[in-house]
Amino acid sequence: MSETEILKLDEIEDLALKALMAAGTSKRNAVALARATAATEADGIASHGLAYIPIYCEHVQCGKVDGNAEPTLEQPRPGIIRVDAATGFAHPAIDLGFEALIPAARTQGVAALSIYNSYNCGVLGYHTYRLAQEGFVALGFTNAPASIAPVGASKPVVGTNPFSIATPSSEIGGEPDILIDQSSSAIAKSEVMKHAREGKKIPLGWALDAAGNPTTDPALALKGSMAPSGGYKGVGVALLVEIMAAALTGANLGIHAAPFSGTEGGAPKTGQFFLAIDPNSTAKGGFSERIGHLTGAFHAQKTARIPGESRRASRLAAREKGVHINVTILKKIRAIVE
Repeated sequence: MSETEILKLDEIEDLALKALMAAGTSKRNAVALARATAATEADGIASHGLAYIPIYCEHVQCGKVDGNAEPTLEQPRPGIIRVDAATGFAHPAIDLGFEALIPAARTQGVAALSIYNSYNCGVLGYHTYRLAQEGFVALGFTNAPASIAPVGASKPVVGTNPFSIATPSSEIGGEPDILIDQSSSAIAKSEVMKHAREGKKIPLGWALDAAGNPTTDPALALKGSMAPSGGYKGVGVALLVEIMAAALTGANLGIHAAPFSGTEGGAPKTGQFFLAIDPNSTAKGGFSERIGHLTGAFHAQKTARIPGESRRASRLAAREKGVHINVTILKKIRAIVE
């Protein structure tokens, strides 16, 4: 096993903040990203936590992302908010958008947030979770550089393109009852990158090589394509996300976006799209009861697990005991700070 060091959540956030600012990110932008990094580690998603900070820093320094970007907002209709991320980090652009999205959804019953000229938004469920805490049913979509080939082909056309849905808690101040956050591929590309960094093989079924053949070599997988989750169904979901997060926002399609990995290609200019729905305005007060029946049917079977439960358990443990962080990653980040 890799050597680890236990850090508290505020220590994770502080370390991420210092590294991002040392790399040339403005404090405002770094705060948004550091806060999300700590939350991601708390949720047990190490592949998108501190492990990504050296990559973010590298991308600020090479110009793939503008660490000092100032996103701008417009509201062309009462229920529509558009944010230009200005080739900066997605997190501050989403934060700015939520400031307008939340009151608009409270007034209108439903509101949409469109973000373009953006970058990797990290764990999509982190963002829908925040909207669910405000009492909304939240849907989120984010597209990525093309890495999934259509079934029967070998050239990538769509990205791993995750989508997320979160429902508000049936208890005041509680955790969201359901949090679905999944990629259109069999596994997130970041996991393949993690295996490549660690010199480990990937399980068969995760990815294809450049010729379209299944491979366990992460290096060949990164030159080929990710396997879609469930074949045609995965490609269909990826297309849905591409429509929502790119076509509807004016962001780059995955086939036109520079890769999130490496230093070449410039800004990806991808997009995010969020819907916030007030369930009281659509279900006349019956939403919580129905969600309760739904989750109860899961809980009635001891082996069944509701999406989001493992993150909730990890989050509670992290708040109490801290998080185990890979020492090699910590050394890289501390070197950036120093």
